Amino acid sequence: MLPLNPDLAATFRPPVMEARRWLEGASFPADRPLINVSQAAPVEPPPEGLRRAIAEASLTRAEAHLYGPVLGNPDLRAAVAAAFSTAYGAPLRAENVAITPGCNQAFCIAAASVAQRGDQVIVPVPWYFNHKMWLDMQGIEAVPLKCGPGMVPDPQAAAALITPRTRAILLVTPNNPSGAEYPAEVLRGFYDLARTRGLALIVDETYRDFDSRDTAPHGLFADPDWGEVLIQLYSFSKAYRLTGHRVGALVASDARQVQVEKLLDTLSICTAQLGQIGALWGMQNLQGWLAGERQEILRRRVAMERAVAGLDGWRLKGCGAYFAWVEHPFAEDSAALAQRLVHEAGVLLLPGTMFMPKGDPDGARHLRIAFANVDAAGIAALADRLRALAGRAIP
Repeated sequence: MLPLNPDLAATFRPPVMEARRWLEGASFPADRPLINVSQAAPVEPPPEGLRRAIAEASLTRAEAHLYGPVLGNPDLRAAVAAAFSTAYGAPLRAENVAITPGCNQAFCIAAASVAQRGDQVIVPVPWYFNHKMWLDMQGIEAVPLKCGPGMVPDPQAAAALITPRTRAILLVTPNNPSGAEYPAEVLRGFYDLARTRGLALIVDETYRDFDSRDTAPHGLFADPDWGEVLIQLYSFSKAYRLTGHRVGALVASDARQVQVEKLLDTLSICTAQLGQIGALWGMQNLQGWLAGERQEILRRRVAMERAVAGLDGWRLKGCGAYFAWVEHPFAEDSAALAQRLVHEAGVLLLPGTMFMPKGDPDGARHLRIAFANVDAAGIAALADRLRALAGRAIP
């Protein structure tokens, strides 16, 4: 048998792909189609104007088919820096921005730049499974940090988990999978903790465009020494429906970007040109459209909150951006329940066990509902199907 990296072999398989396998052999009548709330990804293509911009670039710009700068196209880097400077009320430069093939790779690069095999990264649970998978593949221990009320983690609780092997704290806000929006003071608390203990603070803001707050989610960039602590991650996939083009961003100090360039050049050489061209066009032309998308997601959030409130025994633990983290009332664990939902309710969602450490009882008690791709009527239909689900409830 050929050699196999034991860390890779020990890493669990992609959860979304596992859930899709549950559909094999299942059928859904036309009057009761599958309600798919398993994946947080837009199901429609980008607006026509953006698609036309990509098509035109493909036909008329020779450089769109060639390698580009490793850290990303200068115009897109400058646009991100300008937009984030405005959003966060602090000066950022294009040199602080790297464009990556999606935000998942941005995280992989950030983690690889701060930690090596045997190190530790503190991660609030429930965690985003791709983050856990990458850390496992690299032999980096993900140290789970339990969240408190509202699914918000506590900096003081994190402080108790720090060891000589700790290299970073990872936060995702708005959170995947819980939907929780971390208050600015909580982020400041984690930032101060990381600074005083010599750690990196990695903040994944993939869903920042759908945050319910009209003010900046944090003021960390206002610290003139932010680059000594903070690495911020962003995705264009959700904002402009560019999932298949794989465009993300990593914001860090100039010194960190030197290391990021090494990783990017080795992993991908550069982010695809057409995706970057589309992302820039979106930033320049779709801000009004994006504001409308945000309002629709916020309406769906309200619909989700109302739907769960009307379900006996169900508890909404967190809700925001694309996600609801829900405690179910049944005696069976969430992994078994999620598979039963496919056949008995025509619903595909992910069990909490995919987002928690193995054996953690909270995983068995919870489900993640990615509601962003379901309109208000679809959310109501989802609630009706959950309400009708038979099963032995916990006393």
